[in-house]
Amino acid sequence: MEWLALGSIAEIPALGGRYVDTPQGQIAILRNENDEVFAVSNRCPHRGGPLSEGFVSGKTVFCPLHNWQIDLEKGEAMAPDHGCVKSFPVRVEDQQVWLGLEGVAP
Repeated sequence: MEWLALGSIAEIPALGGRYVDTPQGQIAILRNENDEVFAVSNRCPHRGGPLSEGFVSGKTVFCPLHNWQIDLEKGEAMAPDHGCVKSFPVRVEDQQVWLGLEGVAP
């Protein structure tokens, strides 16, 4: 696993997010009210809405297009909806955010 530096946690909007382009596609980096940071593919399983533009509450992101709720730990849509997105490991050290990606050259 390679860890990519993404910058300061302050650069991620509280209760929202931003995205980064990676060799594995766009990944949404999201921060909740407790400053927990999550990373998931930036496409809602419903109609491809940009999850990085969604509202974050707890460990859930709400898709900005049709309000689908995605569990940020499992990557699964919450009932009654179904589908999933890939989730990625994230760590925060000294206020710096790191994204873990498999198979990425240093």
